[in-house]
Amino acid sequence: MGRPFYSEPRFFLHKTHDLAEGVKQGQLRALAKAITLIESHNTDHSPAAAALLEELLPAAGNAMRIGISGVPGVGKSTFIEAFGLHLTRLGHKVAVLAVDPSSQISGGSILGDKTRMEELARDPNAFIRPSPAGSTLGGVARKTRETMLLCEAAGYDVVIVETVGVGQSEITVASMVDFFLLLQLPGAGDELQGIKKGVMEIADAILINKADGDNRPRAELARSQYVNALHLIRAKSDHWQVPALLCSALHGEGIAEVWETIRDFRRAMEESGEFAEKRQRQAGDWMWTMVMDELKQLFLHDPKVEALLPRLQEAVDRGITTPGIAARRLLEAFRRP
Repeated sequence: MGRPFYSEPRFFLHKTHDLAEGVKQGQLRALAKAITLIESHNTDHSPAAAALLEELLPAAGNAMRIGISGVPGVGKSTFIEAFGLHLTRLGHKVAVLAVDPSSQISGGSILGDKTRMEELARDPNAFIRPSPAGSTLGGVARKTRETMLLCEAAGYDVVIVETVGVGQSEITVASMVDFFLLLQLPGAGDELQGIKKGVMEIADAILINKADGDNRPRAELARSQYVNALHLIRAKSDHWQVPALLCSALHGEGIAEVWETIRDFRRAMEESGEFAEKRQRQAGDWMWTMVMDELKQLFLHDPKVEALLPRLQEAVDRGITTPGIAARRLLEAFRRP
């Protein structure tokens, strides 16, 4: 089998035009090649990746970007598959991406998504892709953002970004999507389980899954308690009241209502002007994140810093010097001509 054309030591920039055209025509092979290119850690590929993204950018940006998170066992994969199939039946093209910072340690469960979402994976109008784990959550998010743009350019008008990590990963995903959906389990009671104020504050809707059978009364109770809790949190927008919804992804109940809620949200945000403002703010934040990532890489790969870092790290570990002093010495070495 031949090597991909971008695996050669020199990637001819004019070939990115052919690749971009293939992506815009919705060719899965071209989309897969494009994603592999932007995921490449080979710095020789960076100019081609940048040229590709720049050429495809005008064709991107038209999708509804939806972030989905939830506690372990809440049924995210079952919900995403049911939701995705509902959307493809309505004529939409759906891309499912994932941010998985935990995969750096465990290998991550997201690589099994195509197995856990078998029916959606076979749907010709759906595309499922895990994000590669980077050395930082920011690195993972960077690739996810760029993959999202490629999927939009390929004609996917709904992009779902799933986070399977915890804590900061939800904040990161919320910073790159239009609508953030938080999935919860029935049974609130003394736990209001999984509620973290920081995550609640970024949610645009709360969805209680597995609201069926004997769970139904518990789900109703949970919904009323979430509604009460939401009243205690400052609203993200004056034009949107965060709802608490019920569904049973396993039985396909409540899925249509979720999509209607998202459509209502988009209408409200577009009418108020907040939708475009949020996209602009996210683009600016993304630019500065990229700047900081690049500066960090320049710093860490500077020969003077590389020579000094092991000794200073050991000195900090042994308590011989303080982190502050060590940081200043590293920065002084970096600035030195």
